[in-house]
Amino acid sequence: MLVAILATLPFLPALGAGFVSWDDDQNFVTNLAYRGLGPEQLSWMWSTFHLGHYTPLTWMTLGLDHALWGMDPRGYHLTNLLLHATTASLLFVVAQRLLRAAANWTPSNVTLAAAFAALVFAVHPLRVESVAWVTERRDVLSECLALASVLCWFRLRPLSPWKQPTYWASVVLFLFGLLSKATILTLPALLLLLTMYPLRWVGGATGRWSAESRRLYASLVPFALLSAASAVMSFVALQPVTQLAVPGKAAVSFYSLAFYSWKTIAPIRLSPLYAMPAQVDPFTAKYLLSAFAVLAISLGAWAVRRRWPAVPVAWLAFVIALFPMLGIHQNGPQIAADRYTYHAAPALALLAASALALLLGTRHRRLALTGAGTTLLVLGSLSWRQAGIWHDSATLWEQVARLDSGGWIGRNNWGNVLMSRDRFTDAEVEFRGAVTLNPRYAEAQNNLGVALARQRRPAEALGPLRRALALDSAYDEAAVNLGAALAQLGDDVQAIALYRRALAIDPSNAAAQMNWGNALLRQGRAAEAAEHHAAARTLFSARP
Repeated sequence: MLVAILATLPFLPALGAGFVSWDDDQNFVTNLAYRGLGPEQLSWMWSTFHLGHYTPLTWMTLGLDHALWGMDPRGYHLTNLLLHATTASLLFVVAQRLLRAAANWTPSNVTLAAAFAALVFAVHPLRVESVAWVTERRDVLSECLALASVLCWFRLRPLSPWKQPTYWASVVLFLFGLLSKATILTLPALLLLLTMYPLRWVGGATGRWSAESRRLYASLVPFALLSAASAVMSFVALQPVTQLAVPGKAAVSFYSLAFYSWKTIAPIRLSPLYAMPAQVDPFTAKYLLSAFAVLAISLGAWAVRRRWPAVPVAWLAFVIALFPMLGIHQNGPQIAADRYTYHAAPALALLAASALALLLGTRHRRLALTGAGTTLLVLGSLSWRQAGIWHDSATLWEQVARLDSGGWIGRNNWGNVLMSRDRFTDAEVEFRGAVTLNPRYAEAQNNLGVALARQRRPAEALGPLRRALALDSAYDEAAVNLGAALAQLGDDVQAIALYRRALAIDPSNAAAQMNWGNALLRQGRAAEAAEHHAAARTLFSARP
């Protein structure tokens, strides 16, 4: 219970946060389909690949949130926090089991070290994104279920795993975890690793190919089949993204591994978005240095395998857990993400706990406890500060723009925040920066046009708005904005044609109806204008 309470403290600022314009808007604010647990909502949850993910169990928890809290984001954040606290508690129990198996440490030292493992995982600033961002409910839920599956696995008797209820409970919990988020699909490989060390169920005196070992390997087959099915579903769900060539993928993978390792040690300058560069040259310094660092860590871990076997096992577990998020298949605009460490971080937390348990058995016990407490205090303080970044869209995108001025998505979204504050000139600077970095980014081209039109520069707005529509012919918002700019210049005929085009793309576009009605009024066609204004009012009233 104490672990659960301490795990929540650094994230209390999240309880006052709202939904942010980083997927939360599309997932919750404008999404009517998930709201509740009726037949219609459940049908949608179990059939949708919304925003490139198949996560029906996560959607069910969010539907329950809506039934309990409506659209009050505090309730959603509270659920995330409770799931995170439960995950920390489960990791505490998992750590106790593994530490007891690893060495003959005293029970009190095992308990202290296990608590340290759970808390260094739970209060680390890299966890903030998964806990404080409602969209990442799938992280905390899937890891919670994965750890519950591992605990059931620990209760196996290796002589007859198939006949034990705990075995099938482990399989079912793993399935539930996959239905929450597929990134736990490497769990079968991690279970195999744990059976070798520290559990020692295979290898050693038992023999790697004894009858007992073969039964254990066979018991992992259902897990592997579920993982394979989940991988297929994930590829179906992923939205099309331009993929890097093989050298680029390798460079990004090494960079990500080095990035996560470094940020685990020094969790500073954390951002909600680390943008993928427009071009990835595998032979530039940052990628070559990252590859060197990863290889050096791997060789170092291998070199100490006999004296400290926990080191290579923890490093290998960390790499295995991260593998689906390393850029092998690019999904999204990021080169790395804090949230991607949520499933992998327990491996390094357990390694830190092993080091603490070792020190607790020496004359440096008091120093070790002081160091552990100080570490948790520093990490918790950093997490409290980082949680504040997720308070609202403005604080989020300001942080992204401050730390990553070379990312076009961050600059575009910070420009949107500035637009909402009527700082049109400042917004124009951000949008121009975004389109310079990525001229094919239709949203930034559209926003630049809007910023210019808001400054009463409609003639200048025509260029970026036309480019936005050329880049995305189904961009109804750009069609409406281009029509509005033309109307400012007195060309209501072309403006009406664009409003008509926008409504052909999306009949629910209320702004197109309203602007069409205004154009008709200027032409003296009041009766027709009234029809479009009435349609616009109906559409506006139907919005979530």
